[in-house]
Amino acid sequence: MAAAPKRCSGPEGRKFGSKRTDRCARRLERCRKVPRARSRIAGRCVHRTPHKSLLSTMCGILGLLLHDPTIDAASEICEGLALLQHRGQDACGIVTCGPKGRFYQCKANGMVRDVFDASAITRLVGGMGVGHVRYPTAGSSNHAEAQPFYVNSPYGIVMAHNGNLINTANLLHYMDAVAHRHINTTSDSELLLNIFADNLQKTGKFRINEEDIFTAVGGLMQQVKGAYACVAMLAGFGIIAFRDPNGIRPLGMGSRKALGGGNGKDWLFASESVVADASGFLEWEDVHPGEAVIITRNGVSRRQVSKPATFAPDIFEYVYFARPDSVLDGVSVYRSRMAMGDALAEEVKRVLSEHQLTVDVVIPVPDTSRVAALNLAQKLQLPYREGFIKNRYVGRTFIMPGQQMRKKNVRRKLNAMALEFSGKNVLIVDDSIVRGTTSKEIIQMAKDVGAKKVIVASCAPPIRHVNVYGIDMPSRTELVAHNRSNEEIASAIGADLVIFQTLSDLVASVRQFNPSLDTFDCSVFTGEYVTGGVDETYLKSLEDLRADNVKSRIELGGLGTMEGKGGGAVTHAQAKESREIDMGCSGPMNGADSTVGLHNSYSLS
Repeated sequence: MAAAPKRCSGPEGRKFGSKRTDRCARRLERCRKVPRARSRIAGRCVHRTPHKSLLSTMCGILGLLLHDPTIDAASEICEGLALLQHRGQDACGIVTCGPKGRFYQCKANGMVRDVFDASAITRLVGGMGVGHVRYPTAGSSNHAEAQPFYVNSPYGIVMAHNGNLINTANLLHYMDAVAHRHINTTSDSELLLNIFADNLQKTGKFRINEEDIFTAVGGLMQQVKGAYACVAMLAGFGIIAFRDPNGIRPLGMGSRKALGGGNGKDWLFASESVVADASGFLEWEDVHPGEAVIITRNGVSRRQVSKPATFAPDIFEYVYFARPDSVLDGVSVYRSRMAMGDALAEEVKRVLSEHQLTVDVVIPVPDTSRVAALNLAQKLQLPYREGFIKNRYVGRTFIMPGQQMRKKNVRRKLNAMALEFSGKNVLIVDDSIVRGTTSKEIIQMAKDVGAKKVIVASCAPPIRHVNVYGIDMPSRTELVAHNRSNEEIASAIGADLVIFQTLSDLVASVRQFNPSLDTFDCSVFTGEYVTGGVDETYLKSLEDLRADNVKSRIELGGLGTMEGKGGGAVTHAQAKESREIDMGCSGPMNGADSTVGLHNSYSLS
């Protein structure tokens, strides 16, 4: 076992300041107290803890290439990430490519506005770059897994990924036994990057071209199963984007006249079109499923690199995740939510008639359900009122780790106005009901301020199954609709009645705006997974990783003992003890403050 280093230094031999050095020494002293494998990598202590699988997150990704390389892209990337902040508030990162193909990075836990101050942006040099925002799913939520990820061989590659892979066990074995590449975190985004790098490595060339890249992406799509929308950057070459053959996660591209003048164009890739709208990229189009796009300052190359598969975008993007002012796969999210409200109105009318109930007022749960609730109210000729006032500085509750934290934050997030509830039969419209935590608290809030009856209408059908494609929904047993009838769901959340949108109406609400969309990923409602390869064993493993008690224990994000790998296994007690360790300057290779060969400009005070 190698001894822990006595001094923390950055790549290229850069010494940290005295305060930082002292802090790092204290962390390393704490490291020695926790039994685990240590290895020396560029002067860092690398911690390895065991983990069953690799998982990714619901994220926002962005890539920008400016035609004029003398103009830095970082400020625009930062603005774009702020527009995608709704897709993840846990961590964010930007890597740019400057003169001579050198990468510059800044990434850490936190919101875009907190991580990227003027000083950080100034240090991100270069006319092209990749950005990422994320929230945590299973495994670690430490900043070692903040993206984009970087690998130096071959050629220097940076990648940002949105989605989740479902065949990570096979891929890990391949990385170990065949490719001989080390995967250092619990993020499958790092695994995906190394699969891509391995395919590029097979060319054996001193310099590669577009044909080699298309071949590498095609090879990746043959190896990988799951959902992935990716933006990668090759040092000194250009930006590459690709999307899984089923097109589950969104990704689009746009162009505009170059900022520096001339006949060239600037190019943008992003998860949602709202980034293009705000930045003046007018020619927006979707990256096709199974397609790879390569952009350099010399031109654009596009190619279908995978075999035809069922095109099935995730319908939950339209229900909840995407911004209403975005267009995904030719469908306006705003228009689709209007249609959801119209369809839900018919179902509400039918169910209320069956139960001989009347409603006095329609109130949305802000913000996502507002559009649908307004259309529903208009169609039923009922008053629409804003009965809940939202604190905009509290994150989305269903993705918050810990049930008690979720309950506590619901009341911090919303406040009910008695004026709109007192003495009334209230129809509360929500986009969906996941755990039921928010719904239960909201219903109780409505009753506390005098509502006679509370009826809840959901724009989505009952969610009874887990999402395996990058949305961190809880285990099946935590889903309030799992193995429950509508009456049982209403009782569980304290509602007098609960009404769900039918799946056929939900699909029709989206499809009517793009009839070419024959299929959607509706797995959270049906349990049918479009990629295949999802069985009970996989689901059980996934649920174990996503359980709140596991998430609270896994903090360091290493891989540790796997089949065919060495490494000291760390018990839960040891992992809990090690939570005290700050990953600031001792940490995984792709850590937020110490990336091998890639200095991070984010500084901890």
